Amino acid sequence: MWGFASPKRLRALGIVGMNKRNVYYIAQHNPRHLYPTVDDKLQTKKLCHRHGIAVPKLLGVCRIQQHTKGLIEFLEPYDQFVIKPAKGSGGKGILVIIGREDGCFIKSSGTRISHQDLQRHVSNILSGLFSLGGKPDNALIEEMVQFTDDFQGFSYEGVPDIRVILFKGYPVMAMTRLSTHASDGKANLHQGAVGVGLSIKTGKAVSAVQHNLPIEKHPDTGRVLKELIVPDWQQVLVLASRSYEVSGLGYLGVDIVLDRCHGPLLLELNARPGLAIQMANQAGLEPRLKWVVEQEKKTGKKADDSAEQKVSMAMAVFN
Repeated sequence: MWGFASPKRLRALGIVGMNKRNVYYIAQHNPRHLYPTVDDKLQTKKLCHRHGIAVPKLLGVCRIQQHTKGLIEFLEPYDQFVIKPAKGSGGKGILVIIGREDGCFIKSSGTRISHQDLQRHVSNILSGLFSLGGKPDNALIEEMVQFTDDFQGFSYEGVPDIRVILFKGYPVMAMTRLSTHASDGKANLHQGAVGVGLSIKTGKAVSAVQHNLPIEKHPDTGRVLKELIVPDWQQVLVLASRSYEVSGLGYLGVDIVLDRCHGPLLLELNARPGLAIQMANQAGLEPRLKWVVEQEKKTGKKADDSAEQKVSMAMAVFN
């Protein structure tokens, strides 16, 4: 573990800091006019549908406060669903419902929420309480993902997801985020989820952290985290790589979930992916990003390299 280290030591380890990420990778490779497509989850879904990329099923959209009046009636056929702000960030405002009991909805944490509380939550989403810049937002209602049994015991009270960092379509680093009781069933590291670094070559766990500290077992289930292996790993990476082709963003974070029935599904795209993935992998991004730059120099920036080709090359080079 790195612990406290000088800037010189971090540079030697190949750690990319926020300033370098913003100046050299985001600003130079992510055209700002493309941001709205990924900052708005509804627009991202529409983009994915146009290009045949699988996403969780959208049940409905609340666009105005008046829609909250008919919300409970609309939800009557569904016992499990997810409500999220279209322009939210950091996992804020996401409500995961796993069932009903005695006239109440049951959250993924097991706590109850009344009909009125659910309507109030959606009203808060619409008013912009959870959105970027506090602007009025839409509330998306999605089918809840039934995660694959391969993650059984590795996640608690929620659906785990996989974050892949892409640079010019090459998957350069990946981790899975496992929900905990502390994170209220959300796969968000800032809220207490566990981050497990994944080998690009194999999809196997390499190391794990919680609150930026090393961890060997899941805090709630006791499962040894290094035993985790993501199934259909190459398929996951190809799905992620295709996001570069459709979004046009050179430096991109792709969040994917594995559904028991539908396989890998694209959850969302992030034009400003965080850097904690380096902690989870115990490795710096810089050497991998430089490899992509050198690769493009060698090949003359071949535009015809498919997602499958880029994934194969990355799997052959990166651990």
